[in-house]
Amino acid sequence: MALQTIFETIETNDLPALAQEKRDAGYRFVQMLCVNTEQGLDALYTFMKGDRLENYTICGIDAETQTVPSVTEFFLSAFPFENEAHDLFGLNVTDIAIDFAGNFYRVAMDKPMTVISPAQKAAREKAAKIAAAKAAKQAGGAKQEDDLEAKLANMDPDKAAKVRAAMAAKAAKEKAAAERAKADALEEKLSGMDPEKAAKVRAAMEAKAARDAAQKKGGE
Repeated sequence: MALQTIFETIETNDLPALAQEKRDAGYRFVQMLCVNTEQGLDALYTFMKGDRLENYTICGIDAETQTVPSVTEFFLSAFPFENEAHDLFGLNVTDIAIDFAGNFYRVAMDKPMTVISPAQKAAREKAAKIAAAKAAKQAGGAKQEDDLEAKLANMDPDKAAKVRAAMAAKAAKEKAAAERAKADALEEKLSGMDPEKAAKVRAAMEAKAARDAAQKKGGE
C-alpha cells in the first residue's frame, strides 16, 4: 500500500477547526514539531488515516507576540509535543490539557532551540526593517486617501464620481498586473524545482485555494 503524503500551509486561526475535522474523520495525531526559521517559528502538525499522511504548517510565528491554540481538546496525545515546543522553542501554546508550565524539560538555558547565528540574526533584523517600512508606507497611503476623500467631498458630484471611477479602474489594473507578476514568478520558481516537489507544492496551493473558496462561500 503506497503512502499518500500531502503538505499544506494554514493560518493559526484555522488550526482548531482542522484538528476537530481530522478527529471527526477518524484521523490519528502523529506529531507536532517546530522549526526555527529566519521568518520566525514554523509549527507543523501531522495527522494520519489509513494510507494518508497529512502535514499542515503554520509559518513564521512570532513567539514574542503570537500564540497558538492547543489541539489537545481533540487529540490529548499532542500534549508532550506542545510542551516541548514551549520549552525548547518558546512557542506560546494556549490551553494545553496537560500543561507542564515550562517544566517539561530541564534545560540550562531558556528556549535553547531558538539560538541563531549572526547571519540569521542579520536576516531577521533586515526582515523587521522591511516590515516596518511597509507599515509606514501603508500608514502614509491611508493619510493620502483621507486627504483625497476630503478633496473629493468638496468637488462637483459628477466630477468626483468620474475621479473615483478612474481611480478604481487604475487600482484594478495595478492589482491584475501584480497578480500576473506574482504568478509568473511562482511558475519560474516551480520550473526550477524537482518535478515531484513542484507537483506537491501545486497540489497544496490548489487545496488551500479550494478551502479558502469554501470558507468564503460559507461566510456569504
